[in-house]
Amino acid sequence: MKQIAAATYHQVWWPPCDQVRFEGEHLPVWQDGVGYVDPDTGEVLPTWDQALDELDEDDTAEPLHVIHFGDQVDVKGVLAGTANADQCIHYLSKYLTKSLGENLGGRAQREHAARFVEALRYEPCSPTCPNWLRYGVQPKGAKAGIAPGRCRSKAHKPEHLGYAGRRVLVSRKWSNKTLAEHKQDRRTWVLEALGQADEPTDPHRYVWRQVKPGDPDLAPIGVRLLRSVAERQRWRAHLRELEARANGQDLSATGEEAA
Repeated sequence: MKQIAAATYHQVWWPPCDQVRFEGEHLPVWQDGVGYVDPDTGEVLPTWDQALDELDEDDTAEPLHVIHFGDQVDVKGVLAGTANADQCIHYLSKYLTKSLGENLGGRAQREHAARFVEALRYEPCSPTCPNWLRYGVQPKGAKAGIAPGRCRSKAHKPEHLGYAGRRVLVSRKWSNKTLAEHKQDRRTWVLEALGQADEPTDPHRYVWRQVKPGDPDLAPIGVRLLRSVAERQRWRAHLRELEARANGQDLSATGEEAA
């Protein structure tokens, strides 16, 4: 696994953005049917596809970003249903959500974050980012009215600090299975534990309608949440009881929990 991690990397081949060509009031001008042009010379800026073609023809070109794993890689096997698996889940949940709601404490931290946000303001975040105009390239799908420093992507927002994606990748990135396939696996496992056949259900067995405000059958949100929690607890207790029976364990403790 350490060798695989050391050999795993991702390259982003984008045009270079180390030289600022347009800034302040000196910005490219939009011309209908042409695109963005240099305000001084009238030269049409290269489109995104043209910039990538130039990159392909440059033998000395290097990727704009290279992402790889760090040196500290600690990989261990974990078996589902073991105490070690529960411990790992608790550990991951703790650190994935750690400090999400905390504010920056000291003045130095706030000033550092402000400098970071200001730098990200002009950092290209995607092929369609308007910031490419700052470096003399028309962004992919360019249109009138865009300007560097005004990209609406999450990557430029202070609450994201440059990262607009997920903290955890979707399952198909790691297991070659889609979320629907994982959902079906869980369904099959639960039905087997309950001793029921995994038969297709009728999608029209329920009639769904929107609940109107003030409906007397609609309980307050707090009551509905507590009912959902209680229902999940009953399901979990029932599954643990079935697992204990399958393993031939003492059912006294599990039965009390289920009750």
